[in-house]
Amino acid sequence: MKKQRILLLVNEALIPPDDLRGLTEDQIEHCRTEYNVLSTLSNLGHEVRVLGIGDKIGELRRVIRDWRPDITFNLLEEFSGIATYDHYVVTFLELMRQPYTGCNPRGMMLSRDKVLTKQILQYHRIPTPRFHVFPWGRAYREPRSLEFPLFVKSVTDDASLGISQASVVHDRERLRERVEFIHAQAQSDAMAEEYIEGRELYVGLIGNERLTTFPVWEMDFGSLTELQAGIATRKVKWDRQYQRRHGIHTGPAKNLPEGAEARVTQLAKRVYRALHMSGYARMDLRMRPDGSVFVLEANANPNLTYGEDFAESGELAGLDYDKLLNRIVQLGLSYRPEWRMFE
Repeated sequence: MKKQRILLLVNEALIPPDDLRGLTEDQIEHCRTEYNVLSTLSNLGHEVRVLGIGDKIGELRRVIRDWRPDITFNLLEEFSGIATYDHYVVTFLELMRQPYTGCNPRGMMLSRDKVLTKQILQYHRIPTPRFHVFPWGRAYREPRSLEFPLFVKSVTDDASLGISQASVVHDRERLRERVEFIHAQAQSDAMAEEYIEGRELYVGLIGNERLTTFPVWEMDFGSLTELQAGIATRKVKWDRQYQRRHGIHTGPAKNLPEGAEARVTQLAKRVYRALHMSGYARMDLRMRPDGSVFVLEANANPNLTYGEDFAESGELAGLDYDKLLNRIVQLGLSYRPEWRMFE
């Protein structure tokens, strides 16, 4: 593709170094995604400038005005320390009439709001676990329509924060304890949803109007016990030593029931469109032993680290890492927000 002037937008604490030599594994892991994207885009011949964002937007406005990037490559996952605020930065980019990569503000806002996501899925008759919300700061009220076991989590925290083996509860007493724990720890509403026992599946998607789905991926919980394997805790997803110790890894889903892959990918596309997403995303699903599938979450702008789920499944679909990033840039340049109607 034509070489572009790209502004790489990252968290101010995750500005990648020019070289990884001399860094510890923990230091490398801290900014691996940002380094992968920066080095790959640069090696492809693009002119890349990195900007770290914390809680101030003025520098972003100045750089866009003075440097005039062709596109902003968005790697932000929060703004001012709040995960649900990242879509405001993308909204600002639209106000600046600045093309960007990844999901649009509406799709980000809808998919980041776990409760609103589930309400929309229910409206579209997309299977998702039944749930109940426990508002923070209000008197506890026990749900009557849900069946145990239940899975309890914060409605705002991301990346498996606050999720542990104790997140699955089997009786009323443990439910109340876990809800109160989430209220105290996250200071947010808590949500309990019916726990779906089965295989944990992921589907990557890329596109705006026309969508491409990547092969169905699966979490292999390795040597964890059957009880432990039911939950993708923060350790399971992000602790490299824990993963190596237990043989936890992800890869192409094998031995799916006949027709299941087509049904799962079609379901992922329905979610993408129902939530008005664009750019690229990953859907998290659970498949019961009987083959029924439930949507757990929709993730706008999923992890782009080289060798992780999204990039690996993209490579199996024919998009190696270079092509994947170039495709994401192309989609950002071709996306048609409202301001482009007046060009």
